[in-house]
Amino acid sequence: MSTKLKKLLLKTRKQVFGEMLGNNPSLFQGEGFEFTELREYIYGDDIRKIDWKTTAKLGKPFIKIYHEERELNVVTAVMLGGSSYFGTVRQKSEVMAELVALVGFSAVKNSDLFTNIIFADKLYTMSKPNKKFFAIEDALFKIEAFEMLGKESNYQALSDTLYKRLKRKSLLFIISDFVGEVNLALLSKKHDVVAIVVRDRFEEKPSELGFVHLIDMESRASFEGVLGESELKDYEKALVQNDTNLFRHFKKNGVRYVKVYTDEEPYLKLAKLLTK
Repeated sequence: MSTKLKKLLLKTRKQVFGEMLGNNPSLFQGEGFEFTELREYIYGDDIRKIDWKTTAKLGKPFIKIYHEERELNVVTAVMLGGSSYFGTVRQKSEVMAELVALVGFSAVKNSDLFTNIIFADKLYTMSKPNKKFFAIEDALFKIEAFEMLGKESNYQALSDTLYKRLKRKSLLFIISDFVGEVNLALLSKKHDVVAIVVRDRFEEKPSELGFVHLIDMESRASFEGVLGESELKDYEKALVQNDTNLFRHFKKNGVRYVKVYTDEEPYLKLAKLLTK
């Protein structure tokens, strides 16, 4: 495990757990115990469940009955196409790994099941649901070791695969730069979907570069030419339209979303989204 990865694990674990274990609230809450009904006390019942207000009103003891609901199934699906191998402050893939760690530690803290998925043009890894810290370390190790270059991001394949492979309703975090055609309508009907858009500011507001030699990180196709003001305006217009369609789609299908830039603190953006 690299030094960078170890530092990332320590940072995210401290952010989720605080300086003392359990000092901070979880980023998301498990379903826990749901109150269902009151019934009269029967000899042998746990006296800690007595509802003293009802008991005082009715003159005889009543207890609260709770239904213990199942734990959350928390899943992070990371789209690691070649475009994630970019960043002027940090690589987008590094920010994606940090987000996986934050979600993973919050799941473990909440005693929920955690699963991580790596996707690009197809499914590459899908861990088994786990409540152990090792699951988070393993997820980050696989992200760091994954070869992104030359792989295209296939969002339709991602959606189809997750719909088939995730049998149980899940809290599903899809982490990507979300450039391209995205359709999460079917997934959002089956799961609670959260989209985390990871971008570098230079992608959205690039400066004039003049004559350049560029390589597409997904297709490996090369380009030589001039990138001037008019070319950049067309590019920015296309990206704005991509995001307009994307966010409209998210809102229509009840998908919570947030955009995280490579120069921002992921924990703050994630906490704001999930705890508001």
